Amino acid sequence: MPRYALKVEYHGAPFVGWQRQPDQPSVQGAIEAALSKLEPRAHTIAAAGRTDAGVHGLAQVAHCDMDKDWDPFRLSEAINYHLKPAPVAIVDCAAVPDDWHARFSALERKYLFRLLMRRPPATHQDGLVWRVNHQLDVDAMREGAAHLLGLHDFTTFRSSICQAESPVKTLDALDIVRVETDWGPEAQFTVRARSFLHNQVRSFVGTLERVGSGGWQPDDVRRALEARNRAACGPVCPPQGLYLAGVQYPEDPFGG
Repeated sequence: MPRYALKVEYHGAPFVGWQRQPDQPSVQGAIEAALSKLEPRAHTIAAAGRTDAGVHGLAQVAHCDMDKDWDPFRLSEAINYHLKPAPVAIVDCAAVPDDWHARFSALERKYLFRLLMRRPPATHQDGLVWRVNHQLDVDAMREGAAHLLGLHDFTTFRSSICQAESPVKTLDALDIVRVETDWGPEAQFTVRARSFLHNQVRSFVGTLERVGSGGWQPDDVRRALEARNRAACGPVCPPQGLYLAGVQYPEDPFGG
């Protein structure tokens, strides 16, 4: 069966998350339903990461197996036609080898988190950012984030329902920049690792927001990490500012 890699963009608000669930809207379910219109049968696709309810995709990667050979551009156009009006789009499509896997072939995932710092409620950015009504000390957050880099036991920043076999992960990058936008200043977090624990990024951001607001000192992040105790974590921030922003493979299947 010919296999195709799909680069997927989606707005997470209407969905219970990426993963298909009975009688509830999911991104996976929407794409599989579209595929069944092209080749009438049950389809099962695999993705690089299973995003939670409300989390967005800028460059999620999935793969599908088809019965016939499709021109990749025509396949993406046909899927997009049948995805309407769901806020999901196939932005790129490529033929890949039979043993290529969107999840298991991936070397690294990249997430973006957008934190809007302004007192008025978000309007045009509502559902796309986490708004806090105060300014944050970005330098202090960077200092706190430095304690998280590298190989650690991240039990403190792991959801109680996480199904990963081990809490030990390597965090490759956690970069924080202040970005001036037309709707106000944002603190934008770029987080990279081979894999993540459930709620790990949102636990990082919620904890670092406490540092930026002055409630925590940067060194408190180190103490929380070393505690290896979920109770030592700061607040877990809401999902709407989080985006799966990219997936790295040994060779880019889309030729970028």
